[in-house]
Amino acid sequence: MDLGIAGKKALVCGASSGLGHACAEALVKDGVHVVIAARTEGPLREAAERLAALGAGRVEFVAADVTSDAGRARIFAAHPDFDILITNAGGPPPGDFRTWDRETWHQAIDANMLAPIELIKATVDGMMARGWGRIVNITSSAVKSPLDGLGLSTGARSGLTGFVSGLARTTVARGVTINNLLPGTFDTARLAGNFAAQAKREGKNVDAVREARLAKHPAHRFGAPAELGHTCAYLCSVHAGYINAQNILLDGGSFSGVF
Repeated sequence: MDLGIAGKKALVCGASSGLGHACAEALVKDGVHVVIAARTEGPLREAAERLAALGAGRVEFVAADVTSDAGRARIFAAHPDFDILITNAGGPPPGDFRTWDRETWHQAIDANMLAPIELIKATVDGMMARGWGRIVNITSSAVKSPLDGLGLSTGARSGLTGFVSGLARTTVARGVTINNLLPGTFDTARLAGNFAAQAKREGKNVDAVREARLAKHPAHRFGAPAELGHTCAYLCSVHAGYINAQNILLDGGSFSGVF
């Protein structure tokens, strides 16, 4: 399927690896000019080289911390206008809310709520003025199905979800859609790190922890990052203009509710 977005310009955050990289890859394959951003220049440069080798859309990178004012300013100084925005930031660590102080909460909210809102603020008016735009926020399945211990992530991302729900209804008539992707367990380095931490905490073997999670999963497998990447690219396509203000769950059927 031709997504109709060749030549559009996209900013993809957290794109040096994992789900952000998968979204950038899918967009590049469809001919999008992609600017990828992440904190560490070395891995980001390597990611840009891999993406550029696909030979479709142009690829550039900006090493920047999008959760900071200075980092966002660096990106927009180099690239002031985008047609597509993919926000993505790693979630805060799990834990017991009794141990979290105000600074811990502020860090989570800055990264997973306020930073995406600031990125949207910097891009959405230009998109509306041009009559077309796509914004996709990568959040978490925990927004729909909260888990004990993930309160920092769920709290901050639920705030972003509520904000986007209202904003998206004011932009769609000007050709700009805003949606959220809610990934469940995807086979990424972050998931492997979570398993390692759990294994250490519980005194178990990492493989045993992984297999126990797989045994409980309806699909008996974890998601492939490319699956989320292609879903993201479709939401950015010309065919998805009537999909707006939605929270799209990609979890292989783990959510047990009806809606």
